[in-house]
Amino acid sequence: MIETRHLTKTYASLKALDDLTLDIGPGEVFGFIGPNGAGKSTTMKILACLLRPDKGTAKVCGFDIAKDGDEIRRCIGYMPDFLGVYDDLTVDEYLHFFAAAFKLPRRQRRSIVGQVLTLTDLTEKKDALVDSLSRGMQQRLGVARVLIHDPKVLLLDEPASGLDPRARIEMRSLLQELGRMGKVLMVSSHILSELAEMCSSIGIIERGKLLYAGSIEDAYERTKALSGGGEVILVGLEAGSAPGEAVKASLARFPFVIGVESSPPASEHPGSAPSGALRVRLASDAGGHHALIEALLASGARIGSFEPQDVKLEDAFLKLTTGALQ
Repeated sequence: MIETRHLTKTYASLKALDDLTLDIGPGEVFGFIGPNGAGKSTTMKILACLLRPDKGTAKVCGFDIAKDGDEIRRCIGYMPDFLGVYDDLTVDEYLHFFAAAFKLPRRQRRSIVGQVLTLTDLTEKKDALVDSLSRGMQQRLGVARVLIHDPKVLLLDEPASGLDPRARIEMRSLLQELGRMGKVLMVSSHILSELAEMCSSIGIIERGKLLYAGSIEDAYERTKALSGGGEVILVGLEAGSAPGEAVKASLARFPFVIGVESSPPASEHPGSAPSGALRVRLASDAGGHHALIEALLASGARIGSFEPQDVKLEDAFLKLTTGALQ
């Protein structure tokens, strides 16, 4: 549904995109991750036919951005990071305006607007002025606007930007529902934990260069490999245990332990001493948790908690943007 080949875009001396090649297939919810200025917005603007690349090609829904701009605009919904709205219109008037702009048949507009209001949970606000809406409701209205013409592909640039926690949860639920409806979503965000919950694949971009594109599961596996191997165990030490530094030194003697770090104490590790806990990284062939428990007991540790740690999308982002994959 989205295909780019060697996209390059330069602003003066800044290379915003550097030979970007990317494929997003039907049914994918694709999370586009990168720091500010990485090239996410530039990519979306090119796909929405708002910018021309200096080099390279791109297709959306099989249409070429250089030749088929009108066809692409009919099959996409593009929501920029800061959405312009008409403050003196009501929500209902705003959506009817865009329904007319997309040349939807007049007799169908009221039904379509009603369906979109229901989907985005804005029905009760249809008579409210756009200017009176909270930031979260304005973002939902932005999603409603791009859904008016029932596009196959949604390009959503930071849709959760500036939202409070409740509004972010509501936005995430809405995007998950759109994914279940079969829409192809390309979503950029700095809230990585939320992308991990709703995306089937991700792309990590830094300084205009794509460092990784693929499934979240594969990103986690690469992160483990770049970190040196197997899983991480967070071990809380009870009061009366051998000191953490002594336990660390003892564990370092075991070949299946490939790293031990002190971890700040946290209230979620019941029984751990105020001096904290240890993050123990095991080799992939460590032989299970029993070997580590035996090593800890042999070191004089009194175990208060023993928690295997899942790799998070934040870990993948930090590890894969170190340049290791370039």
